Amino acid sequence: MPRHISLAEARRSVLDRATLERAGWRSRDITDAVKDGRMRRIQRNRYVLAERFDDLWPEARHLVEVAAADGERKDGTGVFSYQSAAVLWGLPLARHVPDAVHVSMPADDRMTSRPALRRHADRLDPSEMTDRFGVPCTTLARTLWDLSRVLPPSSGVAAADAALRIVASDSGGDPEVGERWRQSVLDIGRRKRGSRGAARAEAVIAFANGLAESTGESIARWMLAEIGFARFRLQVPVGGPAGSDYRVDIELEDEAVLVEFDGAVKYRDDALRAGRHLDDILLREKQREDWIRGVTQKRLVRIGWADLDSPQVLAARMAAFHVSPRP
Repeated sequence: MPRHISLAEARRSVLDRATLERAGWRSRDITDAVKDGRMRRIQRNRYVLAERFDDLWPEARHLVEVAAADGERKDGTGVFSYQSAAVLWGLPLARHVPDAVHVSMPADDRMTSRPALRRHADRLDPSEMTDRFGVPCTTLARTLWDLSRVLPPSSGVAAADAALRIVASDSGGDPEVGERWRQSVLDIGRRKRGSRGAARAEAVIAFANGLAESTGESIARWMLAEIGFARFRLQVPVGGPAGSDYRVDIELEDEAVLVEFDGAVKYRDDALRAGRHLDDILLREKQREDWIRGVTQKRLVRIGWADLDSPQVLAARMAAFHVSPRP
């Protein structure tokens, strides 16, 4: 399975030309390795082995690209922003693959971009800048505002849900802290009123819910809203047979229907399986589902990544189970 990595691991993956030459690589060797696909050039003088890079999730690949760009920084005026700040904060990009590293610069600076590095002329307030692991970037709030403006709404919701989870974790789960933080993100938008994508960002941030536990869950909830479902309850507790609760991802409250996002990773990832045989995992999942249906007397619809190709595909899946939004 593709892997996530830390920034420290990303930095160790980056090879600069001087390091390669000290290891005995000639200039022609480096050129040949890039041409035949054994190595990827990710910044002007920064490289990564293809077998290492290709084994990573898109967010982790971009983290390597950010680490490479950070290694080439020569001045302190710019901060990593947009998708590049997002991966520093650990936010998902949800099916979006950045085509360049993003850096925000003072609007009065002379700027040029290049294929692997895009510079933005942004007026950042000092309160909107920080650093992560020694790397200058936009704050979590400013990062989320920018992401929500430029990403598709479903991807923006996944990032916003994840950001609220970070805030909840840092505050010990205090919901008032989460709501104040949400308002601080919207306040950034009010100061930037009229910026491209502002209306989209406001809708995404208002819709976000930190109770969502996965990217797939977040995208599913947004698409369910797009096709007309109006009220959602998240992480619904159902008393289990051993005294502890099962939790169901989403309840469509008006329809009294339960929805579970079923990603393949929990069945395929060795770390998540923790040594358990796949047959045992499937049996326990079936027993769990039977219990939930029996106790709640509600229908339960499972959806996966294939059902999230578009709102139309998801609507067809729900209709196949005779579940449709109330007029």
